[in-house]
Amino acid sequence: MEKIKWVINRMSRTDDRKLEIMSLKNVRQARAFHQSFPQYTVTPLARLDGMADRLGLANVFVKDESFRFGLNAFKVLGGSFAMARYIAREMNKDIQEMTYDYLTSERFREEFGQAVFFTATDGNHGRGVAWAAGKLGQKAVVHMPAGSSRQRFENIAKEGAQVTIEEVNYDDCVRMAAREAEQTLHGVIVQDTAWDGYEEIPAWIMQGYGTMASEASEQLRENEANRPSHVFIQAGVGSLAGAIVGYFTNLYPENPPTFVVMEASAADCLYRSALAGDGEIRTVEGDLSTIMAGLACGEPNTISWDILRNHADAFLSCPDWVSAKGMRMLAVPLKGDPKVISGESGAVGMGVLASIMGSEEYRELREALRLDRFSKVLLFSTEGNTDSEKFRSIVWDGEYPSVETQA
Repeated sequence: MEKIKWVINRMSRTDDRKLEIMSLKNVRQARAFHQSFPQYTVTPLARLDGMADRLGLANVFVKDESFRFGLNAFKVLGGSFAMARYIAREMNKDIQEMTYDYLTSERFREEFGQAVFFTATDGNHGRGVAWAAGKLGQKAVVHMPAGSSRQRFENIAKEGAQVTIEEVNYDDCVRMAAREAEQTLHGVIVQDTAWDGYEEIPAWIMQGYGTMASEASEQLRENEANRPSHVFIQAGVGSLAGAIVGYFTNLYPENPPTFVVMEASAADCLYRSALAGDGEIRTVEGDLSTIMAGLACGEPNTISWDILRNHADAFLSCPDWVSAKGMRMLAVPLKGDPKVISGESGAVGMGVLASIMGSEEYRELREALRLDRFSKVLLFSTEGNTDSEKFRSIVWDGEYPSVETQA
């Protein structure tokens, strides 16, 4: 059985200019925007005391994004805020003027008109962009990579977007969306990956993700846990990871948590970059096949990489069984713990934490991260059950077991 691979971050630091993107002020602006939506509620922070006791930890908390805006995933936070920032810039207005009431008004339609927002997605980001575009009277065009879930495709189509499944991988879908946006009147690409010449919108998307981190920090205080000692965060292109690491680094500048970044082994570009140790980005090509569809990205976000190389403590490359293990553990909790319905890209943190704490095989990693009975661990379940057939296959039927099975 394939093992979790890991590397402790020993890369030299840069001037760290990208950290300012996730300043507390910028995140407050994003959260104020989201709070203007009538659909906004703070998503739950599940406190798993039974699990913490079993694993030998002080606390385990899981931010449950299956409740976000009724869309079953966190991604809408980034896409919607980036769209609002883009509109504000085009109209020469302040972001604070971009409230839900204004953006859905006839006055806004008359003053701005209509743009076409292009994006590539495995499902969650595209659904968020489509939903936000629909609410704000805009158009959305969404491209999905080969092998995408039909259920996720249909969920995007239901939001009114033009959506296709292409015979290429995610990174090629990004390039396709970027080309089409350039060729379209009032077209703009809304993507959470960044490259030279395309960093403004990805930075806004990261700030949108900061709403989730801001909520979690408040909820930790309400649970009298205050500062988490460890934050485990999954990564595809790394935008979410950079956003979470950046926010908590700014929140606790003198004593930041230990940050653990987790990727699918089929698309572990950040792990490979950290393993090389020279600070340069590595990419992963090919079909990037993994059940963690939201993490199947082979080309890192350049903004996030700068934050992560400066502040992440460890990078992990995780086989699919790790996520499947986490899904089962969260769906069938210990007595007294709340249930968390977590999808394939959402549960990898639980699977990783359980493996590190429960197996002597990862003792060296456990000690390197200083995980013990005093540790307060924060995880993010970034999606719920977004592909019902795959979810049942894993949770009901035991697909991708975490132990060797006899034929």
